[in-house]
Amino acid sequence: MSKGSPGPTPGFLVWRLANKWRVAVDRAVAPLGLTHAQYSLVASLHGMQRAGERPSQRQLADHTGLEALYVSKLARALESAGLVERTRDPRDPRAVQLALTEQGQTIARQAIAVVQELHQQLLEPLGGLDAPRTGVFTEELATLLDVPLAPSPPIK
Repeated sequence: MSKGSPGPTPGFLVWRLANKWRVAVDRAVAPLGLTHAQYSLVASLHGMQRAGERPSQRQLADHTGLEALYVSKLARALESAGLVERTRDPRDPRAVQLALTEQGQTIARQAIAVVQELHQQLLEPLGGLDAPRTGVFTEELATLLDVPLAPSPPIK
């Protein structure tokens, strides 16, 4: 960029990077019958189940950062595909708990391996997944994600 024109804003670069990574993950997990959003659900469920949790749709939405309604839609599609089991929470009949089926666990493990390999490739310019620069980058992103959004001002 020339001295007279400003460079891209951080927001623009984050948006571009998020889109680039989403497309890359979509392509990587497509052979497994998943989209990036579905991958986010099955990978998160896989980790939560390994930790002994059986999350509700709301808990999974909070964990992934996706809207609860979207998680519900994704969970229904994954249930139809035989990857996720949806059951009523015995403690709260309004809540739906999610768990991976055996097939879902198999697909999740395969998808996680594919995406880890992809992340290694995407992070190679920083030295790879385990590089100090990647650690700093990850901490910076986490710092930005930890800042709550201020409520939108009313439109007058």
